Amino acid sequence: MEELPGDEELLRRLRAGDEAAFVLVLDRWSPGMLRLARSFVSTSDSAAECVQDTWLAVLEGINRFEGRSALRTWIYRILVNTAKRRGVREGRSVPWSSVGPEDGPTVDPDRFMGPGEPYPGHWREFPAPWPTPEDATLAGEARAVVAAAVADLPERQRVVLTLRDVQGYAAEEVCSILDITPTYQRVLLHRARAAVRARLEDYHGKAVTA
Repeated sequence: MEELPGDEELLRRLRAGDEAAFVLVLDRWSPGMLRLARSFVSTSDSAAECVQDTWLAVLEGINRFEGRSALRTWIYRILVNTAKRRGVREGRSVPWSSVGPEDGPTVDPDRFMGPGEPYPGHWREFPAPWPTPEDATLAGEARAVVAAAVADLPERQRVVLTLRDVQGYAAEEVCSILDITPTYQRVLLHRARAAVRARLEDYHGKAVTA
């Protein structure tokens, strides 16, 4: 697979109308863009339209790109804004600016020892380790449980988890793409991972007792 050139070279080629450069970046980034768009909208076809609209916007605006962020970050911002607007129209989502961080504890308080127990505030039983995409021990059925749990997450948690743990983007880039603070990004990621982990633990518990 051909390596992507650096941003400076890629920009030069895209601005010059280099079709090979456009096809290269389209093939490399579109699959991840499609997964992210699907977090905002109601159907795969709608997500595909978001990606298509994003690339059209990129072609129209590439000469105005000022390089204040990485090229990929700029493109993903366009995608997120496009998918957000479509998601609101479809009734799938609400504007992020209209809601704050979720209330309530991330983990069930009963999972920690109480004041009258030997180690107050400590785990009664340590949670299962967070599965990585490369974890070969995660069976097909368990992967389906994880996928369903991710699909059931609140939109903001689902988007952050998709970018961090599915796409593998760094926290700084996620904050830049979504225009959120590092603290808020950590909260959303922590809550999302806790919810998915709980579903996976429940699945493994049922599998053991079955």
